[in-house]
Amino acid sequence: MKEVIRLDHICRDFQVGEETVHALRHVSFTITEGEFVTIMGTSGSGKSTLLNTLGCLDTPSSGEYYLDGVSVRTMNKDERATLRNRKIGFVFQNYNLLAKTTAIENVELPLLYNPAYNAAQRREMAIEALKAVGLGDRLLHKSNQMSGGQMQRVAIARALVNNPAVILADEATGNLDTRTSFEVLVLFQRLHAEGKTLIFVTHNPELSAYSSRTITLRDGRVISDTRNEQIQDASEALKNLPVQND
Repeated sequence: MKEVIRLDHICRDFQVGEETVHALRHVSFTITEGEFVTIMGTSGSGKSTLLNTLGCLDTPSSGEYYLDGVSVRTMNKDERATLRNRKIGFVFQNYNLLAKTTAIENVELPLLYNPAYNAAQRREMAIEALKAVGLGDRLLHKSNQMSGGQMQRVAIARALVNNPAVILADEATGNLDTRTSFEVLVLFQRLHAEGKTLIFVTHNPELSAYSSRTITLRDGRVISDTRNEQIQDASEALKNLPVQND
């Protein structure tokens, strides 16, 4: 399988006053194309630092990070920004949508930084991405006219629109109720079935049962890396949840 992410002995140190904080300690793992990986860890485990490293938002103190075959650590800020835009789709807990802006306009955003696409192409790609996440009837709705689940679907469409090498989700169900969380998990499992590479960062251990692999951090180290031989079906779990009434 094609290697999408490889970390080789990644360390990240921060200086806090006179103390050195070792946020990541020799973290090594490889993620191949089509995997759905949950990264687990409690507060202080190094999960957020690892997320920033994987997302090219921060650079390690030592070690090597390869994203889709490209070495990241030696890149400058502008080079990392370009790589991030082309190779990574982000889904955040707080959606990070522009207020009073239509779903199409929100999804088009990553394409604005890619000169390969003109305005008509950007709009067409945004519409296709929104249809792919079940929002074909919400194209012109603004973020303040949508539910939390719908806003997260817009965010997922935005992550998909550039056809990235990997989708990186940070606590993507953290602000959603149980039923809406499972609706989002159903969508992630569908994307996984279509061959997308997904990394789902969470502190909720129950969610790892719906991915194909779980990497757990503690004190900046990988303490376990296990493959899930029996992935639970989020759609079945959703069927068994009570329907919520307003």
